[in-house]
This record gives sequence, C-alpha cells and structure tokens, in this order.
Amino acid sequence: MAANLCERLQQQTSLSGQAARGTGHHHGNHRQREHQSQRITFGARGSGQGIWTRTVPVVGVTVSDEGEIFVADNFRRIKVFTLQGTFVKQFPTVVSAGDKMRPHDVAMDGEGNLWVVGRIMPGSAEFAVQYNKQGKVLRKFDLQETGHYRGVAVDTRRNHILITQTTGHGDNTCGEVLVFKSNRTPVGTVGQQQRMKCPRYITVDREGNILVSDLSTHCVYVYNEDGHFLFQFGGEGSGEGQLNEPHGICTDRAGNIIVADSGNRRLVIFDKTGRFLKHITTGMKRQRAVAMARQGQLVVTALGNNTVSIFPTY
Repeated sequence: MAANLCERLQQQTSLSGQAARGTGHHHGNHRQREHQSQRITFGARGSGQGIWTRTVPVVGVTVSDEGEIFVADNFRRIKVFTLQGTFVKQFPTVVSAGDKMRPHDVAMDGEGNLWVVGRIMPGSAEFAVQYNKQGKVLRKFDLQETGHYRGVAVDTRRNHILITQTTGHGDNTCGEVLVFKSNRTPVGTVGQQQRMKCPRYITVDREGNILVSDLSTHCVYVYNEDGHFLFQFGGEGSGEGQLNEPHGICTDRAGNIIVADSGNRRLVIFDKTGRFLKHITTGMKRQRAVAMARQGQLVVTALGNNTVSIFPTY
C-alpha cells in the first residue's frame, strides 16, 4: 500500500500538468499579503508572465544568495521572482533542440548555476541539466527512466549533485540517492540499506549532512556527508513529531529542519537532531517544495492552489 501511495501522488501531479495544456483562462496575477504574519503569496489563476494556470503544478524552488526565487513548474519552465513576489523573468527547461523537459525539482550550486531534474513529455527520457541563471544549458546527463518524480540538491562544499531515485512499481518500489560529481562522474549511492520506498525531496545542510523526505514511509532520513546513516524521524500520523506524506525539506541558519508535511497541510520545524519544535499552520493545500533564503525568509510552493508563499518570519 505504501508504494501505491507513491505512484498515486506521481499520477496526480502528472495529470495536473496534462490538464494545464488545455487551459486558456486568464484571471491575472493573484497576490495577497497576510498582515498578521506578513506572509506574501503569489501565483495561480493565469498563464502569462509571473503567473500559472490553475492546474500547472509548482513543484520545485530554490533561492539564490542575491534573493532571487527560482520556481520549477510542470509547464516546462523556470520562473524567477524577487523576495517581494515580483516577477523577474522566465526561461524554458530545454534539454536539446526541440525538446523541453517537465521539471521535477531545482537546486542551486556554489557558482550560482541551477541544476534541474525532470523528464521529457511525451516520452519518458529523464535528465539532470545544469543551466546558468539566464537559462543557457551548460551541461546535462541522462538518468535512468523510472517514471517517478525526483528531487535534487547540491553539496556545495564537495560540488556533488544529489538526486533521489525511486524504482519499481506497485508494492515493490525502492528508493535511494544518487551522488554525482558535476562532470557527471558517479560517486555512489546513499540510503539503500534503510529501505526508503519513495524518496522525493532532498537537501544538504551547512555541515554537509544529507536529509531526504520519503512519501511512503512518512519519514525523514538523515545521513552524514559520506552517506553514512545517522537517524530518521517522523512516522505516519498527525501528532507532534509525526508526518503524513512529507515533501519539501530545508534547513535554516540554526540547523533546524523545516518539512512540508503535505498530508497534514502544515509546515513542521524540527531541531537538528530530529526533535519536534513546532507546527506552522499555513492554510496551503498540498505543500510541495521549501527553500530557505540567505536573508532568512522561508519560501514554500503549494500544489493545491499553485502558489508560492514567502514567510519573513516563522
């Protein structure tokens, strides 16, 4: 049943992306500011610059040191915004001439370039592509065709690219993290012994520790910089410290771990040891990716209404 959950979530996002191609309604940019928390929310209900169709999933996000937000959506593009929610630019997720991939996630490396993972649709070829901030392809490499969504992170200290991978179907899925050098040379794998079932998002903290969210086991797995298992936390439920279909994951300057607890419609903060600290109730439906800006803002994408929210404090 756990593996079936993984496949069901993949199908929901894929179907949303398919529906977006047939949507032609334009309702303008939707932005709101919640004065009590000073949360800024933007996106949704449109298909022009700076906005999305109501059915286009926003699936990945990263923030540059300069404070630019890069959002990956299933309309085969990366959109860029300021930390005030102002649209800056966009570029297509080109793989080669005539081919664009539907991105699954996006991360930034130590040189300010972007790594995007995804697959070409129609078809099933999967790739990791490095772009500069203007959208120029710098390098790319093939990934195994799995049919499952992936996450990507960069260990900027070692210049390693880390990509989640789920293989198999039905009740027989298994997950791992693939580690590459930036020149595409494989370094190794992480997480096979812990029997992850459907790893989705991944991040690397300031100490080089690797943190992975798993949709099917409802846990977060933590490894050191060499890939040795340290601990896991979470477990299915809605109580303190429990998770339900965790998605996006990031860490703040203090080393605290922020998890998009999608099934419970909340954000959860744990300390660096995995101890529960508090819930953040956002009101967003089906949170997906989270990222921490260098300036301290928390950025969250939500698939339920296809928006991005910025929390100056949390």
